[in-house]
Amino acid sequence: MLGAAHKPGAIPLRPLTLSDMYDAAFKIIRFNPKATVGSAVLVASVTMLIPVLISAIVTFTVGGFDPNSDFGSDPSQSDSIGEGISLVSVAVGTILLQIGLIFVTGMIAHVANAAAIGKRLTLGEAWAATRGKRWKLLGLMGVVSGAAVLAIGIYAGLWALVVIFGSTAAIVIWGIITVPAFIVGMIWFWVRFYYLPAPVLMLEPVGVFGALRRSYALTRKQFWRIFGIGVLTGIVASIAGGMLSAPVSIAGSLLPLAFPDYALLAFAVSNALTSVISSAFVAPFSGAVTSLQYIDQRMRKEAFDVELMARAGITAS
Repeated sequence: MLGAAHKPGAIPLRPLTLSDMYDAAFKIIRFNPKATVGSAVLVASVTMLIPVLISAIVTFTVGGFDPNSDFGSDPSQSDSIGEGISLVSVAVGTILLQIGLIFVTGMIAHVANAAAIGKRLTLGEAWAATRGKRWKLLGLMGVVSGAAVLAIGIYAGLWALVVIFGSTAAIVIWGIITVPAFIVGMIWFWVRFYYLPAPVLMLEPVGVFGALRRSYALTRKQFWRIFGIGVLTGIVASIAGGMLSAPVSIAGSLLPLAFPDYALLAFAVSNALTSVISSAFVAPFSGAVTSLQYIDQRMRKEAFDVELMARAGITAS
């Protein structure tokens, strides 16, 4: 059993249990609402405003309200153009949202690190703490995401070659052997190189590749623990985010039936609101748990709890 420990902030300064992490994640969000929920809502609102504005423009121009539109006399042609523009704008907004949430994750790492010793960060303080690491954080996400895409592309290419040149038996054998191996390999990559590098980069004096090396070291002999907590957190966050945004999603699916002329705008608005509501919980909670796992691994492997106690002004006994 884990004994008593100093607890100057959101977590006890000892190796953490799952309940410790989830309890601390909610405390971090509760006591730092502007730097966690506020930052996620701000990013989601700004990025998702783009498709809403574009869809509004399309709705009142290309979408068929102007019978003298220059886009052609065929209403279906105008509708197709409007739908295409609207869908592209939604895709662009979603991409920008994901990029913005990368910065939110970096901010939350600093918020969680401060909360461990009982300090609260404002939105401005959390943002300022990321200075000098913001482009590196984007670079880090680009490197790991690019590596994953490259691996998927190579595997897909190999599949194409097997399908084109192989016999039916070869295709079956290839699938039986390589599909499980590829899935296991991608999971291994996610745990060892994708899950923890962001808080490492934010909280340690390392660069992009230094963060990857540190992530590999911190996850050594802790694979299943980190994997289990990470997957469970993803499931919990997805379910909670879906439940919170469900009313808006339902309304968004019904509005086009009641107001077909405003279908594009209704879709863009409901998608934007869904993204904002979901991001308000998913990003802070997931980011907090990931950062707490980083802190937990350092306490388990490097006596980081002693350093945290010193920072909190506590004398280890």
